[in-house]
Amino acid sequence: MDTWKIKETNVDSVVVALQQGKVIICPTDTVYGLVADATNKEAVERIFTIKGREPGKAFPIFVRDIEMAKEFGVVDSSQESFMKKYWPGKVTVIVRSRGVLPDVTGTTEKIGMRIPGYPFLQEILKKIDIPLIGTSANLSGNPPILSGQKVIAEFAGRKYTPDVVYDAGDLTSSPPSSVVDFIHQAAIIRKGSGKIQ
Repeated sequence: MDTWKIKETNVDSVVVALQQGKVIICPTDTVYGLVADATNKEAVERIFTIKGREPGKAFPIFVRDIEMAKEFGVVDSSQESFMKKYWPGKVTVIVRSRGVLPDVTGTTEKIGMRIPGYPFLQEILKKIDIPLIGTSANLSGNPPILSGQKVIAEFAGRKYTPDVVYDAGDLTSSPPSSVVDFIHQAAIIRKGSGKIQ
């Protein structure tokens, strides 16, 4: 077994790994995800390398709460009301970026954020107090993965692998998160598992 294939169940250990710039695999609200410190340029670059994807595509940012969201995006009162209604949950909100995060995150002009509803991720965000970049834990072009064993197999034997995997077993099948773009008059650009009224 490769050293990265660790079933990590301790939130504190995962927080330390993220603080060290490591890339972890853990469940999100929808699928298994690759997660890293969004403020760490090298860690974000490693996610692109692990996925086998060319840099340039923006990934969602997980935040602890709305106050953290305001640190990285420009949020007005109506947008904040929307966030309070649908967060935590499966709704990603795109707003104008403050340009604080590294350019490699793709958030120079706009940023997509959400507070995840998955308890493990929520605990990590509370303890680490920094935003996390997240994307589906699969090789570029492959479908998202719902099984801990399958996500391990996805990266087995590859040159670049994640550092830690939190294997929570099989996840319930779910559509991707809904996406609402507030830069363009609150347009719903993807209807997913987050129910928006």
